[in-house]
Amino acid sequence: MAEMETTGFETELSLFKYDNLERLPPAYRDLSEADRTDRIEAARSELGDDVIVLGHNYQRREIVEHADFIGDSYELSKRAANADAPYVVFCGVTFMAESADIITDDDQTVILPSMEASCPMAGMAEALQVDSAWAQITDVVPDADIVPITYMNSYADLKAFCAEQGGLVCTSSNAHHAFEWALERGDKVLFLPDKHLGENTANRIGLEDSIVEWDPWDPENTTTDAEIEAADVVLWDGYCQVHERFRVDHVESVREDYPNANVIVHPECRREVVDAADVAGSTSTICETVANADPGETWAIGTEIHLTNHLQRWHPDVNVLPLCGDACMDCNAMRQIDPNYLTWVLEELVAGHERNVISVAPEETELAQVALDRMLEV
Repeated sequence: MAEMETTGFETELSLFKYDNLERLPPAYRDLSEADRTDRIEAARSELGDDVIVLGHNYQRREIVEHADFIGDSYELSKRAANADAPYVVFCGVTFMAESADIITDDDQTVILPSMEASCPMAGMAEALQVDSAWAQITDVVPDADIVPITYMNSYADLKAFCAEQGGLVCTSSNAHHAFEWALERGDKVLFLPDKHLGENTANRIGLEDSIVEWDPWDPENTTTDAEIEAADVVLWDGYCQVHERFRVDHVESVREDYPNANVIVHPECRREVVDAADVAGSTSTICETVANADPGETWAIGTEIHLTNHLQRWHPDVNVLPLCGDACMDCNAMRQIDPNYLTWVLEELVAGHERNVISVAPEETELAQVALDRMLEV
């Protein structure tokens, strides 16, 4: 299995600026926190109910403190769909804003503060790669009914592809139901783009011995025909860079330093990390678990560091720790939503200018909605 360090994707990612303010007008590049806070609040006041600001759990404090709602990606999209605001400013990454555009009304406009906020994992399953892989896999097992499932963390064209091929979308919370739905209707599952969530889900429903990985970065296509024929689940070799960095030794270190600690991790982590934890669950599950903890309990969190920091602030009576200490990462893609960008897009709306509008093509919207509707069936 190829590691990401050996791929062209890593080369592209190495050129990705950690804090990209160069695309902002010069007047917005050096705002102080106090200045931009005043300007954001003034713009929000001017816009009133015409705008709703959504902040993903992984955004930094300076973003979520201005959000009307904080949550995970699909939860926030539903918030947007249930709002009357004509403008939805989604402080997340591209695929999240796409999902919001898909399920909101036609008279609602979705805005992403920075167009640089593009999820690397979503980018690991691009349409041309998926089309090629689908052709190769179905050629190996022409008589098998393969049902594709894409994680919510994917672009609209992949959601549309899955719908077109009889598949659906899933979240980290309902992935096991999606697998069961698919295997009731077909012979095999192709799961994209997160291999770790796919493996953890297969393990959860008893299929851990019937999986194979498909590496789209491997020019030799070393996955054999026999492996594909024998597998019930084909996993796309993609992953979240933040969650893949957690290791079992991080869990062991926390248990040594804090013998009474509980460990909760996201199911995008490696299977051995999920197995070593006390609980595995979505960002919403992580938030609910800490919120329901008894005062004085210790919880070590295996997810993006900003969410851990939020939970420390929101629940000071619970001892909330980052699972890997100072080595825990933030999400570089999420960090592209700099507060200065939020200031800019809001003030542009006040001036009557719509910037960074996310608009999914009508044909993709229709098919992606089918994939989402099938998810709701399960």
